[in-house]
Amino acid sequence: MTLSKEIRDKYQAIIGLEVHAQMLTASKAYSNDKNEYGSKPNTNVSVITLGHPGTLPKMNRKTIDYAIKMGIACRCDISEFQHFARKNYFYPDLPKGYQITQDTTPICSGGSVLIKDDEGKEKEIGLTRIHMEEDAGKSIHDIDPFNTLIDLNRAGVPLIEIVSEPDIRTSTEAYNYLSEIRKLVRYLDICDGNMEEGSLRCDANVSVMLKDAGEFGVKVEVKNMNSIRNVQRAIEHEIERQILAIEKGEKIYQETRNFNALTGETVAMRTKEAAMDYRYFPEPDLQPIKVTQEHIQRITADMPPLPNELFKKYVNELGLSEYDAGILTDQKHIALYFEDIIAHTDNYKAAANWLMGDVKSYLNEKAIDIREFPITAQRIAELIVLIDSGKVSNNLASQKLFPVMLLEDASPLSLAEKNDWIQDSNEDSIKGLIEEVFAENPDEFERFKAGEKKLMGFLMGQLMKKSKGKADPKSASKLINEMVES
Repeated sequence: MTLSKEIRDKYQAIIGLEVHAQMLTASKAYSNDKNEYGSKPNTNVSVITLGHPGTLPKMNRKTIDYAIKMGIACRCDISEFQHFARKNYFYPDLPKGYQITQDTTPICSGGSVLIKDDEGKEKEIGLTRIHMEEDAGKSIHDIDPFNTLIDLNRAGVPLIEIVSEPDIRTSTEAYNYLSEIRKLVRYLDICDGNMEEGSLRCDANVSVMLKDAGEFGVKVEVKNMNSIRNVQRAIEHEIERQILAIEKGEKIYQETRNFNALTGETVAMRTKEAAMDYRYFPEPDLQPIKVTQEHIQRITADMPPLPNELFKKYVNELGLSEYDAGILTDQKHIALYFEDIIAHTDNYKAAANWLMGDVKSYLNEKAIDIREFPITAQRIAELIVLIDSGKVSNNLASQKLFPVMLLEDASPLSLAEKNDWIQDSNEDSIKGLIEEVFAENPDEFERFKAGEKKLMGFLMGQLMKKSKGKADPKSASKLINEMVES
């Protein structure tokens, strides 16, 4: 049975996401074991990670500060008093047999994340909570055909879990929400956001209901999605699967399903007919935490500018397009570099064009980060000022001056003077060159004079060759038209 648009339009999807973000701390959540991706298996472990009797955990304070940062960014309520809990369940890669987490007192409650819906309109996705916990180890099934291998390096790595309200309605909204979460944790420098490495992971809770129904449908949890695009694909498949099942009269079971990226389908993993009994109880080995308002204010004062704030600034105050603002705020260090440029020039559009054009092309060609770019933001601003003053053309700046600036740390003005690239705006000298171009290209001159205006580009090109790119394009085009009409 194929899902038609008519049937699909009868239903509404209800989606909530649970995002786990590994914290960028040097050590683990409750021990001084190294928190490092890519180490040899089972080398970042100790008796605390392995859960030996008599060992005691000690809280990593940075985890608390990072969770507070995320809470501030999402406009959450930060809990003043909180304690940790033991969540009891058996996994082969969880040595203690329980996970230290937060149950009744999450560090952050409420709040929201601002996204764009399918039509590009702003929409707030509510948050239920953000809480701190530790990661489990990793079970590896694809190396040994007969055995599951266990790597405990990840066990005890600090996490925050960001739980959304069921406010998401489409797979596109889920994609945009997860993209915004990743952007936020990267701006805050609390998580690298690399889903392919598992440092950002997402579980999706999906149900469907008839649009006029009074209650949500049966919720299905989907796991094993290693990219934002795969989260979108898995949700889209699950929506269609549930609608088709309902249309056939089948029952939707509360279960956990895995996503197969090769087939684009979800597969049942285990049923969840009843809520899991994790037997939570207060963690006796960790003292309760008190977070003061003074501490929150100190963290707030050190917060970087956030992507949504910068986006609105660029559109509403600087007059840039939403497209430009979106590209400039997509990566934190690109945005900070742009902020540095516009601190030295008020030609915001030119600053955006240079950053999204020549600068990004160089970064992509060399496969480097903006932090490794050899030209300072102030030098780019000086280049824009030089162009705006009419001393060099935009073409000359891009084709000749910019490449030299990549090699020499000197002001663009001094480089232009040294290489004799300062633009010639003297009308008499330009007129002489235009007359030479007309004389050397009589056929094109006559056709242009007869009204074939597209030849302006050819004539300007010949003039630029003669002037070695130094003729002022505005003056030159104006003079060509005047000399043809005279």
